[in-house]
Amino acid sequence: MTHDHDLVLRPTAAQTAAALNPPARHPATTPQEGATRHVSDRRNGGDLVVETLAGLGATTVFGLPGQHALGMFDALRRSDLAYIGLRVENNAGFAADAYGRVTGQVAPLLLSTGPGALTSLAALQEAAAASAPVLAISSQIPTAGLGGGRHGYLHELRDQKASFRDIVKSVHTVRHASQIPSAVAAAWESALSAPHGPVWVEIPQDVLLAEVTLPVVSAMDATPHDLVPRPELTAVAADLLRNAERPAIIAGGGVVRSDASGKLLALAEKLDAPVVTTFGGKGAFPWEHPLSMRSWLEDRHTTDFLEDADVLLVVGSGLGELSSNYHTFAPRGRVIQIEADLGKLESNHPALGIHADARTALAVLLETVEERRDPAAAERVSTLLAKVRERIAGQELTLEQQVLAAVRAALPDDSPSFWDMTILAYWAWSAFDARQPNTMHSAQGAGGLGYGFPAALGAAAAEPSRPVLAVSGDGGAMYSIAELATARQYNLPVTWLIVDDGGYGILREYMTDAFGEATATELSRPDFVALAESFGVPAVRTTPESLREDLAKSLAEPGPSVVVLPALLRMFAPTHL
Repeated sequence: MTHDHDLVLRPTAAQTAAALNPPARHPATTPQEGATRHVSDRRNGGDLVVETLAGLGATTVFGLPGQHALGMFDALRRSDLAYIGLRVENNAGFAADAYGRVTGQVAPLLLSTGPGALTSLAALQEAAAASAPVLAISSQIPTAGLGGGRHGYLHELRDQKASFRDIVKSVHTVRHASQIPSAVAAAWESALSAPHGPVWVEIPQDVLLAEVTLPVVSAMDATPHDLVPRPELTAVAADLLRNAERPAIIAGGGVVRSDASGKLLALAEKLDAPVVTTFGGKGAFPWEHPLSMRSWLEDRHTTDFLEDADVLLVVGSGLGELSSNYHTFAPRGRVIQIEADLGKLESNHPALGIHADARTALAVLLETVEERRDPAAAERVSTLLAKVRERIAGQELTLEQQVLAAVRAALPDDSPSFWDMTILAYWAWSAFDARQPNTMHSAQGAGGLGYGFPAALGAAAAEPSRPVLAVSGDGGAMYSIAELATARQYNLPVTWLIVDDGGYGILREYMTDAFGEATATELSRPDFVALAESFGVPAVRTTPESLREDLAKSLAEPGPSVVVLPALLRMFAPTHL
């Protein structure tokens, strides 16, 4: 649900004049001159934005400057906030998305009006689908031009915020500088309230540039309220699980986001309940655990297993298209759904819906549910996985499994990985052992291309002491090739694996299967190794046989690197058709 917080007041003459005649800049005072923050003797609305972000706990911001937003960007030099500037607004949004995912904290994204703001839409859609707490702050045309008229301002839109209202959790509009701290704090709280998600703040150019006499913004509290389950619902859920004969658990991304993996493991072991993780929930449950069905949700054997459960506990998942084997899943038993996103409760299947944060709800169930033993549960899981292996083994997909195994072997267990929409990523959804929670991420929420590399840059900015892996196909790589400059400029430790099959590989398969041949899927592309090296980024061309060694070597080196794997991979056959 999107909420509008529209603080609309008519502009003052001083504000409008300030946009046309911005105040002169003065050198920042130093800490030795009596300030712990770098505050100039003249401040503007942009300073209030930056001070509020710092007061709320932000340490890093992402973005790309534009004419109307210069007040915010000028204020950055008077602050201690680290700035990561990307080359395309959509990529800046993907970087902020990943920063929010790996830290669990709000990721500020600074944007300019009109084209700059609109270019971020696809990234904000992914952040919404993946519940990533991104705080987008955009400039607007001067207040004199607002209201839907056609005044001819540069970048003018009749109603800019309307383009974002259907995507973000809440919209916050500022018209006076004094409104900035409260609006930004309200947006921050909205982004962090369960479920996490992107929010939108917009501030006119003249408000950002206008000189302010307000005191420096101090520490602010925008801590969201806990989303706790209703006790009568968890009591019913505990009773259902205690009396179940064949319980099973589907663990979604909500388990990862709420840091509830430990409680999930404890509950599964207390109930002897098999667990499958969704693609957004990778790493939420130990891959090699006897009760782990892993992530084979696109397999009919797994679908049958889940349909046979007499009580199915779904935690942090809406059971959408991918999590339900393309809506072929039809549970026959009772469904208990724990979900922080109210709109997802019972959106696909009737259930005992519990509106709550996954961690809080699992903690309550752990305290109230009685232990049950089922020695046959692990055996049933083992039988299921054997059926899955047999199905895959019959499709002559040795190369694909070899490549995925090489990636897993080269990647340190605690290193995060970010996967674009590409065939190797689709394999990874089902067959890759994430080993630790919150270490495998993809654009499977909204499904847009170009996510992997800029997202990895955002994660590296959050924790530059460990290497980060990005995986793209050659088609998706072209969406974010400009960010090689970003990686080099900030020396971010990201290794980018580009699987080059000469086109949009999965679309080639889809069209060939559906129409007998593919159209518009074959691509002319650059020499990725030479292109990366032209940015000053080390690169190597590898083979399936040398991939593990080349990838491990690149990951071990400081700074960015590129590994190019020319390979034509195939997807395993679907079971939902």
